[in-house]
Amino acid sequence: MTIRDRGKVKWQFAFGMPELIKAQRDLWRDSERVEKPLLDVYELEEFDQRIAYAMAYKLTVRLSVWSDGFTTEITGAVNRVDPITHELRIDVRTGEYERVAFEDVCAVTVVD
Repeated sequence: MTIRDRGKVKWQFAFGMPELIKAQRDLWRDSERVEKPLLDVYELEEFDQRIAYAMAYKLTVRLSVWSDGFTTEITGAVNRVDPITHELRIDVRTGEYERVAFEDVCAVTVVD
């Protein structure tokens, strides 16, 4: 007589309702969110100086951008600063641009 034990299979989640799985993913995502950092006037002025320096000498910058509770890194050359729409236009790759709002920038680093 052989033992027909299914091992881990019998302890795995047999079926999951899509609503339950989505709720669990949303809960995990909400627990990973961070609040938008508060920047004072001096930090914003320093960001402006770094961006102007990078544009003048055509250097690459690394921007830390806050969006919907998460921060992402964008690396590229600053192509244009639009004071009307309050956006930066970052040249990520040749012919590919990324638009970033001023108020979403958390950190600016001049790479080289």
